[in-house]
Amino acid sequence: MAKYFWNVPSLPHFFLIVLPVSSSTQLSESAGVVPDENTLENNMYCRSQKRSGGRSGESGFSITELFVTLSVLAIICAISIPYIVSYRKVYRSDDQALRIIDVIRETSQLAMTRRRTMRVEIDLTDNAILQIDENNSDPDTLIKRIPLDNVSDIRVDARPAGVNPPNPPNYADAAFSTAILSHEEGGSTVSGHQVWVARFESTGSVVDSVDNPISSTIYIWPPSAPASSVSRSKGEIRAITLFGGSGALRLWKYDGSTFVASTQ
Repeated sequence: MAKYFWNVPSLPHFFLIVLPVSSSTQLSESAGVVPDENTLENNMYCRSQKRSGGRSGESGFSITELFVTLSVLAIICAISIPYIVSYRKVYRSDDQALRIIDVIRETSQLAMTRRRTMRVEIDLTDNAILQIDENNSDPDTLIKRIPLDNVSDIRVDARPAGVNPPNPPNYADAAFSTAILSHEEGGSTVSGHQVWVARFESTGSVVDSVDNPISSTIYIWPPSAPASSVSRSKGEIRAITLFGGSGALRLWKYDGSTFVASTQ
């Protein structure tokens, strides 16, 4: 660090006071002496060096730091991705069951709040669950469409082989057939698809396409192979029961020998 030497008149000339730049600058200012440009530049340089920790103009990360960071991220991804894929596969039945329950519950509520019949269709042709407003005397109109998982991964159209329905209540399996009701979608009329239909009335009751009360069981399960009637894992089989008298729903989980009511 640069230093300035000042003579003190009241002391013998061989006594000197050695001051650092910042002190000498303050002393000069207090004595009415304006420091020259070199003094100011040196002072500013020293302060900047102190703030930067002695690094002269360095910024950002070094190549080594970036390499280490990227290596750690790569290791984390390599560990996490297989776990995420496995987790998604195991819980796919639960995801699809909850998706169907959400649409059915919402449709039942809409029927009561709008005071008109609303409809749910599980459409095998489009592999989706549909929410439809029957609009009284106006054409039936699609409200929303929720895609379902690929049928090679999750089936909803039949009960898996070797599995008995939840008992009680022992409702009939959901029956899929060619639709006799149509609806409007994007200006076009959709009809003739393979569907399961539940129509929710404003009173809370549930009827089929020809106004007969229905109570049904929908099965959600992973096939061991595409189009197979055997489940890949009995522990992944789920069922939804719908009571036609009130629209009450319940989710069931298969424990390998029987269905157990879920708390969800």
